[in-house]
Formats: sequence, C-alpha cells, structure tokens
Amino acid sequence: MKSILLLFLILFGSSQNPVLNKNIPQEKKNDTRALFEEFCAGCHHSNRSSFIDRDWQFGNSLEDIFRSIKFGQDELGMPAFQKGFTDKELYTLANYVIELSEDEKLKDQGGSSYSKIHASEVQKFRVDTIVSGLESPWGLEFLPNGDLLITERSGSLYRFSRGKISPPIKGLPPIKAGGQGGLLDIELHPKYKENGWIYFSYSAYSNKNNGSNTAIMRAKLTGNTLTNQEVIFKAEPNLKTSHHFGSRLEFDKEAYLFFSVGDRGNMNNAQNLSNHCGKIHRIMDDGSIPVNNPFVNDEEAMPSIYSYGHRNPQGLVLHPKTNQIWSHEHGPKGGDEINIIRKGANYGWPEITYGVNYNGTIITPYNSKIGMEQPVIHWTPSIAPCGMTFVKSNRYPTWKNNILSGSLRFSHLNRSVVEGEKIIHQEQLLENIGRVRNVEISPDGYIY
Repeated sequence: MKSILLLFLILFGSSQNPVLNKNIPQEKKNDTRALFEEFCAGCHHSNRSSFIDRDWQFGNSLEDIFRSIKFGQDELGMPAFQKGFTDKELYTLANYVIELSEDEKLKDQGGSSYSKIHASEVQKFRVDTIVSGLESPWGLEFLPNGDLLITERSGSLYRFSRGKISPPIKGLPPIKAGGQGGLLDIELHPKYKENGWIYFSYSAYSNKNNGSNTAIMRAKLTGNTLTNQEVIFKAEPNLKTSHHFGSRLEFDKEAYLFFSVGDRGNMNNAQNLSNHCGKIHRIMDDGSIPVNNPFVNDEEAMPSIYSYGHRNPQGLVLHPKTNQIWSHEHGPKGGDEINIIRKGANYGWPEITYGVNYNGTIITPYNSKIGMEQPVIHWTPSIAPCGMTFVKSNRYPTWKNNILSGSLRFSHLNRSVVEGEKIIHQEQLLENIGRVRNVEISPDGYIY
C-alpha cells in the first residue's frame, strides 16, 4: 500500500469484515478473527492493510505462515505462539491471514480520499492530501522556507518544494534497512538559519557481525546533496535483530539533543546502564557529552544516558510551556505509555509493565515498584503509538497544547488533552485512515 502525507486545515474554531473461508463454520471464523484481533493486531493492526502486496520473507504458503506463527522469527521481533495454541488453531489463523491478504488487495484497488470536512469533539477541520506515492515515510521536518524534508525508512531522503518532490537526496551514509530499521527521524538544529545543520537517525551497519544499531549523523544540505557529514552518535552493541530502534530526535531550548534508542528486542538491555539500548540519551549538538548528564561520572554507565528502563520510544517532544521532554513508547501486548522524561529516572521496563507477552504470558507481576516512574497514561490494548507533537499553533485554538500522536495499530490520530502533568481526556481522530507514523506542525502553523 502506498503511503500519503496529509495536511489538516482548520475550518471552525469551536465546535470491515473479511472474506471468510466457506468451509469453516461461522462460529469458528468469529473465534479466529477474535484470536487475530487479540494476539496479532498489535503489530499487524486492525485494518489489516499490512497484508497488501507483502513480500513474505519466509514464504507465502499456508505451511510457511503456520511455521512463522508457531515458531516465531526472533530477529524480526515475531514471537512464537506454540505455547497455549494447538496446531489446528494455528493453521486456522494462518489461513485467516492468507484470506486477509487477498481481501485487502481487492479493497485497495480503489483507494480512499480524506480530502473532506471532519469533526472533532471541539472543532471542524479539513484534510488535504499533499504528497502521494510514498512507500514508508518515517520522519518529517520543515525547512524555514516551508520546504519539507521526508525520510523513507527504505533509505531515501526527499525534499518537497512548491508542489513537487525532489529526486532522492545524495550523500546519505550506508543504511541497513529492514524490519523496523532504516532511515528514521530528522530534525533541524535550533539555529539552523545560522549553521545549516540537519540531524537524522538511522540503523547503521556493523562490519563485524552484520548487525546494526541506531546512529545519528549531522550534515548540511547543498542543492540536492548532503555535505559536511559527521556521525555524532552510534549505539552499542550491534545486534542482528531488526526491531526496536526507537530513534526519535528532539532539541530542547538549550540546544541539547535528546533521542531514543529502543531495547533492540532484548528487554534486559533497558536496565543495563553499560549499553545504549532501552534508553533516552542527551548529547551536545556536536555529539559531545554534557558534563551534567546523570551518569557521566559512573564508569560502568554510558555517559549519554539521560533516562532508562524504556522499551521502544517512538515519540519525543518538548512541552511548549514547561520545556519538559515528553515521550511515548510501545509496550508489549498492552502497556503502551506516555511519560515525562526526568533526569536519571528509571521507567521500569521490564521490571514493571502494564502489558504482557504477545502470546499472553506474564512478563512481570508488577506494574509499580519504588524508585521506578509511573507513566502519565498507559494504553491497553496497545495503540502502537508513533510520532508525537504538541499543538502549538493558533490555527487550532481548541486543540492548543494538546498532544497529537499516531496510532499504527488502530490507524487513527490520537488527541490527548493535557492539564499540568496529567492527561485528562482523549479523542480518536480520522479512524481507519491508515498507519499514522508521524505528525508535525509546519512553520505556518498547519498540522501535517
């Protein structure tokens, strides 16, 4: 399925059932759908569009899919479901996945339009499609003149200007694209007009073991080419897994660069200060370490660590009034979180969580412990949050200082009303629009 980039235009300041196998009794079909929704939709999401035109890495046959479900694919973050399910149940689920793929291909032939008037609880707005034909857009960043930089997870960077998209920008580093890895987030230096620095995160190769981990490069854009490239951070260790890279970037008011690195599929990394995984980090704009980082004097800790105990944070944003860093992260099955990031704090994963393993087994009996932070909110079932911004623009007066975050699983934009350090209300916007990967505010105040 092609991806699109959408523009919200404010108008007023106030105010699928799948084709089922006929050989399976209807009650069994309903049971299978329920299994899919409970155990699979957290990653493959409820509108099932991830099955369209898939290049199935481990085979397309019923037997291939059955084996993937039963035994899992650890390096891709696909758990094994052989515990707690019979082979008959797993074959039925594999058959259901095949039928979803065929059904979604039929439904995808026409496409959908979102260029119409929508209504939230407090205001009406219009959505326009700005860019179409994208494959896997991940990061968005506006240049001061209004041009838009778009990263594709597959490893391409584009510039959208005056209604046209550029050829791929040259000068990117080697990128290991696959699974959840690739070219990820992008951010301008707060003084970009003076120094021209652009920062982007990506999964970087390791020549030693063919592994990878999150890296950050800064560069300058000259015409359609990146110049002055400098790798200012590389997470260790290199791992062969292809998920949980984290990778959101955000500068604060003092030009410290905050960024996330996921646990890379090994939950024990998050509590281990001797590696970079499962952490939120803070560095200077040139990659050097701030002298007042919380673990800078701990010889056994990575000095860039700002907070730890995270699973896979894919939202990171500066509060427009308090200047606090807010983040959201993927839980396992349930237990997605929004957190306020505090210096040196432990956010608990995997010692505490409101979620369970994807196969339903218990990770930990605890959802709180002394010395570990509680989330502002947690989502169960998981919404699979990705991308995050505070609405700073006066164009949306009734959404001012609300949080907007994408939902990959439920294919909507989530609006959270913030009061102090609490979220007091939530609303789902644009339901079934597709997997919302990112949300940004343009220089002229519109939501993209």
